[in-house]
Amino acid sequence: METHSAGTDTGRPETAAASVTYYIQATSAPPDYEALVLKNEETFGIFDRYGDIDATERSQEGVYFHGTRYLSRLKLTHLDSRPLLLSSTVRNDNVLLAADMTNPDILSDGSLLLSRGTLHIYRQQFLWKDCLYVSLSVRNYAVTPVVIGFALEFGADFADIFEVRGQRREHRGVLKDPRVVPGGVVLEYCGLDSATRHTVIRSSPPPEAILASGFHFRLELPPEKDRHVELCFAFELDHRTAACSDFASGLEAASSAEAATGLAPRISTSNVQFDAWINRSRADLNMLLTKGPCGLYPYAGVPWFSTPFGRDGIITALECLWLAPQIARGVLSYLAATQAKDLSPERDAEPGKILHEAREGEMAASGEIPFGRYYGSIDSTPLFLMLAGAYYRRTGDLGFIQSLWPNIDLASRWIDEYGDADHDGFVEYRRQTDKGLVNQGWKDSHDAIFHADGRLAEGPIALCEVQGYVYQAKLSVADIAGALGHLEIAQRKKSEAVDLKETFEQAFWCDPISMYALALDGEKRQCQVKTSNAGQCLFTGIAGKAHAQKIAGQLGTDSFFSGWGVRTVASSESRYNPMSYHNGSVWPHDNTLIAAGLARYRLTPLAARILGGFFDASGMMSLNRLPELFCGFSRRPGKGPTLYPVACSPQAWSAGAVFLLLQSSIGLSIDAIENHIVLTSPVLPSFLESVRIQNIEVGDASVDLMLFRSGNAVAVTVERRSGEVDVLAVN
Repeated sequence: METHSAGTDTGRPETAAASVTYYIQATSAPPDYEALVLKNEETFGIFDRYGDIDATERSQEGVYFHGTRYLSRLKLTHLDSRPLLLSSTVRNDNVLLAADMTNPDILSDGSLLLSRGTLHIYRQQFLWKDCLYVSLSVRNYAVTPVVIGFALEFGADFADIFEVRGQRREHRGVLKDPRVVPGGVVLEYCGLDSATRHTVIRSSPPPEAILASGFHFRLELPPEKDRHVELCFAFELDHRTAACSDFASGLEAASSAEAATGLAPRISTSNVQFDAWINRSRADLNMLLTKGPCGLYPYAGVPWFSTPFGRDGIITALECLWLAPQIARGVLSYLAATQAKDLSPERDAEPGKILHEAREGEMAASGEIPFGRYYGSIDSTPLFLMLAGAYYRRTGDLGFIQSLWPNIDLASRWIDEYGDADHDGFVEYRRQTDKGLVNQGWKDSHDAIFHADGRLAEGPIALCEVQGYVYQAKLSVADIAGALGHLEIAQRKKSEAVDLKETFEQAFWCDPISMYALALDGEKRQCQVKTSNAGQCLFTGIAGKAHAQKIAGQLGTDSFFSGWGVRTVASSESRYNPMSYHNGSVWPHDNTLIAAGLARYRLTPLAARILGGFFDASGMMSLNRLPELFCGFSRRPGKGPTLYPVACSPQAWSAGAVFLLLQSSIGLSIDAIENHIVLTSPVLPSFLESVRIQNIEVGDASVDLMLFRSGNAVAVTVERRSGEVDVLAVN
């Protein structure tokens, strides 16, 4: 995308990857292990199973701070060899990486000096307040003393995240020689953006020898005794310094902060595996939530998109709105604060438009890429208005919504004045800069929008799902305007929504494929391609009932449903490729919006299949974590989903998927204005006998609910109620 992938999909075989401006390169097979990921605020790390980093062998590994890699090498060695790995993992709350290791057989002139398994090496590391903390504990299980030497090698290339993704640069800044200072080493880079970046490395106790490339330690270990070494890597940008605390204090602070960020209410079910998926998703969201001046914002995903994205943040907030409306408040606040106020073609910006993405790295700051603040999304603006309306309905927080009214009004005017530039009633896109994205919907690969014969569509392009977003945005503005007393605006927006729904049906319905067309091209010709985009039209309610049933029938066929989920493009289409980024893969967030749409039209059988497919998929993923996407191959007995080589994992809107899927299944809606919770025709999938949801807050009230299977129906009981709120179950 650059944005969401900058075009990771090469599409047809004849398409050259180099022709895609922001292509994420995959020059070799992905490693045969699942990388271990840590994140705290603006810092994230990608490590191997040892907790090591070697960017020369595995290009994405490193510790990144504000869009730049501050550590590209971190390797523990013992007598010039790696320890033997016993096991490693990231703690359930995503705060701590822990690895158990031991020594290999140590030989000298053919004699065994130290047999393997004599030493236990326990490594722990975490990120906190712009620092990486590492603890090494070595215990001697021999009956005699042991003297050991080991080294921790380090280095930093200070590569911009776009360089790591594969983009070539004509010039770079100055990478200074490492400096040995009292008690440590300083790595330094002076960028083309005139910023100076430092990685400062210190150890306690001090190492035996300090070199520019690493620390060397010598430990004397009596029998049954252990020794400890703690290291801190501080990441500094210009004059912002990072102060290290001791390991234990830092870990306690990081753990407490994670617990305080946790999503509420709590969900538990009768299925242990389903609970594991929920808990992993909760932990991933907590890790990706980043606190700034505007509140919490879910950064899109690690490693490529660990930054604010408008579309991703909004959809994640919608997925979690019933659980955690504070996320939506933070997203709305940030996007209002960064809303475009002026015309800026080089950033695809127009007054009222909502941000696509923000970047802080050297290449963005120096203007090499347009993504410092980039507005090349056709859907972020209507989605912003949708979220504002949904947040108001969920919380009744009219004071906050009133503070956003100037932004809401400006975004609404952008839809009419800039989004629909030719005044045909539909919102369409065409990039204003050749550095920007060619396609500006959520499927933003260069070849994602095409005609039935495979020809790429030429703009301006009106996407079907975007018209649905606009439809729901107009209804949301009408609700908000009415609540604020702007009655003329409220009536006008309702009328516009009704007109849009009618003209949409006429222009987008395509009888030959029995679905809505993917898009209208610049000549207003339909892209008559079967895609998941039509399924998202159910999510917003723009689809007519009869057409919604036909779409559901199509999405449930083998050409669409892989057994794990709905493909982005049906296997019958010319550009279908199950290994592509957008033309045949399976995306959790896309399926989640489709399932929510199916529930809206009470087409629950396919929604239940989607929930079941992703439940099964989560059980076959490392750490029960759903990635950004996976390949669209049909499900095969005894085999899990086929991974996509450069997918982000974790990814915010994939982590949020389970919560909207569950909400859709049980038909739950919360209306703080009317002060009630409604469960409409709740359904529990076959693998769930019961679901308990604790501490659903509605205004000043809260309730605990229990849903359980009762014959062929689902019964709902209120286990606890505090304050005044009605709970209704309807068929």
